Amino acid sequence: MKIQIAGTVNDSIVDGPGLRYAVFVQGCSHHCPGCQNPETHDPQGGHEEDTEALAAKMRKNPLLSGITLSGGEPMEQPVPCLELAKSARANGLNVWCYTGYTWEELLKEAHPDRMALLRQVDVLVDGPFLREQKSLELDYCGSKNQRLIDVPASLKAGQPVLWTPPVW
Repeated sequence: MKIQIAGTVNDSIVDGPGLRYAVFVQGCSHHCPGCQNPETHDPQGGHEEDTEALAAKMRKNPLLSGITLSGGEPMEQPVPCLELAKSARANGLNVWCYTGYTWEELLKEAHPDRMALLRQVDVLVDGPFLREQKSLELDYCGSKNQRLIDVPASLKAGQPVLWTPPVW
């Protein structure tokens, strides 16, 4: 399956815990002022990749603990992102997803493809980047309005449950 991406990082340590395969999808309709990846906004930018080729690259790195879908906006390409998430899970990796949509917006919309992707995600970093709430003190997000949501626990509880990092 084809996906439009800006690029990948094979060994990210900033897009979630552990060593991660980060996929930066191309295209984002949010256009958040101050976005750290404005070059990903144009849906015609970047380049086309095959999801299986990306999954094969991911499988080659035995040190990965997870995959991170970022962007751009992964929820604007939910079907190919779902394929990547399923492949990651099949290989024992956790899945994080960054989105400018809030948890509540995604559930209210109930778009079937987006909900299918959401069900494969372990942690959803939700909400638009807000420059006036920017903070360098936060783990894994850029502005104070964004939340790290434990998706399986939230779906079970019927309300957002914040992710807490494991205690070592």
